[in-house]
Amino acid sequence: MTSINTDKAHSNQDQSDKVLEAMKNFAEQYAKRTDTYFCSEPSVTAVVIEGLAKHKQELGAPLCPCRHYEDKEAEVKNTFWNCPCVPMRERKECHCMLFITPDNDFAGDQQDIDLEFIKEVRDSMAS
Repeated sequence: MTSINTDKAHSNQDQSDKVLEAMKNFAEQYAKRTDTYFCSEPSVTAVVIEGLAKHKQELGAPLCPCRHYEDKEAEVKNTFWNCPCVPMRERKECHCMLFITPDNDFAGDQQDIDLEFIKEVRDSMAS
């Protein structure tokens, strides 16, 4: 790999990490604001936040990563499934199990997640 390609790869990774951190911060703030909690299994939270960050970077919006779409760009414009999605905003129903109400058996007791843990989970899935 040439130096230019290496620099570009580092730049892309830096941008991905910034978007990932922004989505982590959003998720933490939204959980606290809505009195919801992350899943008792932290890797679920990490995978969902990573998926939101990937969609934010690729599509310009944090489209729900837990659904199948025929046309992701059209769904982004529709906004229904952009996080927080309409079911979450209206009824506190998060299909991804990112934001879980305290009465749900899968709710953990955390509203924070370590960025390095999210990166570890992401990197373990890439290999």
